[in-house]
Amino acid sequence: MAAPGPLTPGTPIDPSQAPVIEGFTPSVYSSTETFKEKFLRKTRENPMVPIGCLGTAAALTYGLYCFHRGQSQRSQLMMRTRIAAQGFTVAAILLGLAASALKSRS
Repeated sequence: MAAPGPLTPGTPIDPSQAPVIEGFTPSVYSSTETFKEKFLRKTRENPMVPIGCLGTAAALTYGLYCFHRGQSQRSQLMMRTRIAAQGFTVAAILLGLAASALKSRS
């Protein structure tokens, strides 16, 4: 049985450059976006996800605060609220994905 050839081509790989994959474009946008621009674009595309994330964080923070103060009933309520907010966030992500898939079809 013959030994397999080298896995990499003869040209050296430059780690400072992105790999070139034939037929693949990493972004549909012509210019690169900063973090802030990308965050604002994604928020405009699906505004319910950041709202759900903020609701989740608020319920968690207030629930932990109530737990620290010994208010176990309120803490339990806030933990249940956190679960509901997480469910809302996941549903918003899935609905946003479905909407973008339907938009790209048409």
